[in-house]
Amino acid sequence: MWRYDGGVQTLSEIIERNNCRDLSDLDIDWLHVLVSDWQILADLASADLILWLPDENEQFVAVAHCRPSTAATVHVEDILGLYLPASRCQELRRVMDTGVSFSPAAPRWAGSYSVDETIVPVTHNGRIIGVVSCESNIGAASSFSSFDHWFTDSAEILMKMIATGEYPYQATPTSAFNGAPRVVDGVVRIDEEGVILGISPNARSCFRRIGIRGQMVGDRLVQAVTERVENGVSTVDEALPLVLMGRAAWRTELELAGATISLRALPLHVNGKRQGAVVLCRDVSEVRRIEREIMSKEATIREIHHRVKNNLATVSALIRLQARRSDNPLIKQALAEAERRVSTISTVHEALSATLETELDYTALARKIASNAAILASSNHLIEVRVEGDFGVVDADCASTLSTVLAELVANSVEHGYSNHGGTIQVLVERRGPYVLVTVRDEGISINPDRIGKGLGTQIVSSLVKAELQGTISWTPRETGGTDAVFSALVDRNARRAAGRA
Repeated sequence: MWRYDGGVQTLSEIIERNNCRDLSDLDIDWLHVLVSDWQILADLASADLILWLPDENEQFVAVAHCRPSTAATVHVEDILGLYLPASRCQELRRVMDTGVSFSPAAPRWAGSYSVDETIVPVTHNGRIIGVVSCESNIGAASSFSSFDHWFTDSAEILMKMIATGEYPYQATPTSAFNGAPRVVDGVVRIDEEGVILGISPNARSCFRRIGIRGQMVGDRLVQAVTERVENGVSTVDEALPLVLMGRAAWRTELELAGATISLRALPLHVNGKRQGAVVLCRDVSEVRRIEREIMSKEATIREIHHRVKNNLATVSALIRLQARRSDNPLIKQALAEAERRVSTISTVHEALSATLETELDYTALARKIASNAAILASSNHLIEVRVEGDFGVVDADCASTLSTVLAELVANSVEHGYSNHGGTIQVLVERRGPYVLVTVRDEGISINPDRIGKGLGTQIVSSLVKAELQGTISWTPRETGGTDAVFSALVDRNARRAAGRA
């Protein structure tokens, strides 16, 4: 019977809770690397892998579990955090004490099916820190039953490398690309000279995509690929020969004949002696095509924002030119306000052209918008604008409207609150879930309640806040002088989309 010991799920949590003995931080890091990459071994062995660690009472607890994608699992239920029955602990202790892998002479029964098991020591820096049990359902069919010999041989070598501390690799292959190859995507086994000993049907299909025909078994993989590269236009990575020869635990991609193949090599060693390699491959042509389309669209969107910004700058220049040609003060003032509004929208598009995120951190942009609005609205007086608080992340779709409202309120404070002198404008920001509450406060001339909603600026702001930002706005005269313009805005992207659907 299993004994359950809590509901924790992560490897580190289980280790900490069960006081697994004598494990340093480096040992735990090693175990993390092992379990992050052992799906390959589970698929090659067509078996469940369970990492067992002894606790302070010499009992063994399951800290990690991997099911194969090439065969039926032995353990349908989650076994993380479960203890091994005392009757079976002796076998695991023997493996940890001797450092020698162990396979029981006879399969054991688990319910209605029999299980074949191999227990392998996990070695790090010359010290055994745990064991891995490799358990396969004898009666279950494997996806690669016709390749049992070289599949099983590859799995056995990897298990020996775990026992000697040679696997996982010191340099785990990383890549900026998506689409890491797996065993089910395609697998090739090569010997020390790079000759193909076995190849799965999916792997053969991958190489046919780049023009390599035939059965390929008995051919040198690097030579077959090199001939195709020399005869066709290709993008070749410098690491390609090392991967195709299985000399480096690395990953690369080959683009040829309109197809893109992702390749990863797993060198096989036993006590430092090369035993060939396993090469995983995956056809990622469609993935790369979609990525290129996305990159093209992203570049187009950036260019659109950039051109809109330039066009708005042109409009702004034309408005200034028109204002200079007029002798009517009212016309000059109206054109100056129009130019300020155009400039505000241009600033937002400039920020959007630098990112393709659907959301942006708005606080820095708000400071720029408020400062520019104060400068453009003030002619003879020094106005200081302080933005206090954090807008947080704001939906990019509402950034332009939010900026227009903020700039309009700051400009109104300058033009009406500080029409005869300089001063300070405070922009107080408070994020409340999906909403942001903004107070634009000045200490100048208080607003006349009878004038609220009569001017063009307040009409524009009221309309934008209610219709576009789905919020409310109010103006309140302050007892000590000045005005508080307070508005709320729905700025969370998910909340705005949900409100739009409603």
